[in-house]
Amino acid sequence: MHPFIVIIPARYQSSRLPGKPLREIGGRPMIAHVIDRAKESGAADIVVATDHDDIADAVQQLGTRVCMTREDHVSGTDRLAEVVMQEQLADDVIVVNLQGDEPLMPAILLEQVNRLLETEPRAAISTLSTPIADLDELQNPNVVKVVTERNGRALYFSRAPIPWDREGNSSLLTTIAQRHLGLYAYRAGFLKRYGDLPASPLEQLEHLEQLRALQAGEWIQVAQASLLPGPGVDTMDDLRVVEAQLQ
Repeated sequence: MHPFIVIIPARYQSSRLPGKPLREIGGRPMIAHVIDRAKESGAADIVVATDHDDIADAVQQLGTRVCMTREDHVSGTDRLAEVVMQEQLADDVIVVNLQGDEPLMPAILLEQVNRLLETEPRAAISTLSTPIADLDELQNPNVVKVVTERNGRALYFSRAPIPWDREGNSSLLTTIAQRHLGLYAYRAGFLKRYGDLPASPLEQLEHLEQLRALQAGEWIQVAQASLLPGPGVDTMDDLRVVEAQLQ
């Protein structure tokens, strides 16, 4: 396995949980637990990309590198692209994007998404999926679904239930449908050109940033995650659940 770097986008503003990366879990800021997961993955380097001085100070106290980025980024991918440009990374460097609100993301999945991109040279991006548990999950617009061709190249991502079960054969559907797990690896060269990709009507409709790359013809390779991850943190209730699991 070639060396890869982990970039952790950590934004201060969150509509449901302001200052989320600094919220304490077991007496430590959440961002510290996320950095732990990155360290466990064997990454060659770890950078936290943030737009806020308080987050930067906390991360530097943990001995981890910080890259200050603009406040107006509309997505985590845009923030990563700025880091790649600031760091002047070579085009073939693999960058794993670990969200700053995923303190329970298993390190083995960071390794998996890196290996997936490493072994498919035609892909610009790799990501993971998990099985859909039931029809309620399939029909939930907050659950992003993905369908692929037989070798794992992404065909489409959607908030809608895909594929659509015309005959009502629900037992077959839950064996085919996959939930998208928002963990990505990118080639640095792709991130450098990401901002130049044309605006995507699909991205605007679904509010899914990966559709910009897909509609532009970029190759996204998908594999089923080798381990089910723990929950991310969006609310105070999520924070309590994660704290209980970490303890």
